Amino acid sequence: MHRFAFIVHPLSVSDYYRKYAWMRMLPPSWMESLVARVRPNQVVSEITGVVSATGEETQGWFIGCPLTARRLIHGDEKKNLENIIGCAKLAQDIGADIVGLGAFTSIVGDAGISIAEAVDIGVTTGNSYTVATAMEGALEAARQVGINLAEAKVTILGATGSIGQVCARLLAPSVGALSLCARRREALEALADEIAPYGALVQVTTEVNKALGEADIVIAVTSAVEAVVQPEMLKPGAVVCDVARPRDVSRQVADKRQDVLVIEGGAVAVPGNVQFNFNFGFPPRTAYACMAETMILALAGKTADYSLGREIRLGQVREITELAKVHGFKLAGFRSFERAVTAEQIERVRIAGGRVAAPIRGAVPDG
Repeated sequence: MHRFAFIVHPLSVSDYYRKYAWMRMLPPSWMESLVARVRPNQVVSEITGVVSATGEETQGWFIGCPLTARRLIHGDEKKNLENIIGCAKLAQDIGADIVGLGAFTSIVGDAGISIAEAVDIGVTTGNSYTVATAMEGALEAARQVGINLAEAKVTILGATGSIGQVCARLLAPSVGALSLCARRREALEALADEIAPYGALVQVTTEVNKALGEADIVIAVTSAVEAVVQPEMLKPGAVVCDVARPRDVSRQVADKRQDVLVIEGGAVAVPGNVQFNFNFGFPPRTAYACMAETMILALAGKTADYSLGREIRLGQVREITELAKVHGFKLAGFRSFERAVTAEQIERVRIAGGRVAAPIRGAVPDG
């Protein structure tokens, strides 16, 4: 049996408050600094019960890194990298054959390459399967609300990131127009030049409002610490796939915009009676795609490095998609802000967009 580990970390100071209520008395910046200094990397829980459709089994651990998303982005990069390497070495010491980098631990430094060089086990960001499930979920949601992909206007927020780039490459041959949005115009223009020959009308912008105003489909994959998509930015009938953690889409969108469909990207049903023994906000037997990729690789015995660096290879996206099917992993159904999406929600968004209904394949199962 090959075993895995996956590194998790608090997305914000509110995650600390849930466990240490007395910390509410401290300013957030003080608390982040205190926890980073006194709370060591540690095994958070053991993961059991992952059983492949082939009969193979694996087990693993969640490894806790004490740094928040804000600290991982804005803190000392060298110290942050040392901390994550410490987590990976802990995974190695307890018997993992491969370790996954969760959330913002995957973007520190060179996106996992230095971490892989520092340990003797495989390392993955999980980004290949994250791309695969994000595309599958977004396109199926668009189909169900009646969006014609060949005529659709698609916006990718965070288009120059590792996930955003490969999403752009995958979508360009199939959509009517593609708007690429990120902070650096030079990088956007280079990506646009690369994918323009694929057929879609490609535009670039650094302004989120401009990128979203006419979008039928939005893929949100930024590394922002705060929500960047607000209720007033979206057109009626739009589908938004939020792959980012912390979320790119404000919770106010769900409260105020019943005419758009926001789905969480990368929610995967894990085969077997998996027990995570840790609450990360998903229903039982459901995991993020990046977690699932780490499990899939362990089940397949592919414990070399995978999905590292700033550019995801399309070959790996296709390979992990096929491995997921072999081992019984699948999209868990549409979820929006911790709730299953209903057929009524889909119908409401379809009507808001003035579209003809598409047949709904078993509605939207929850897990």
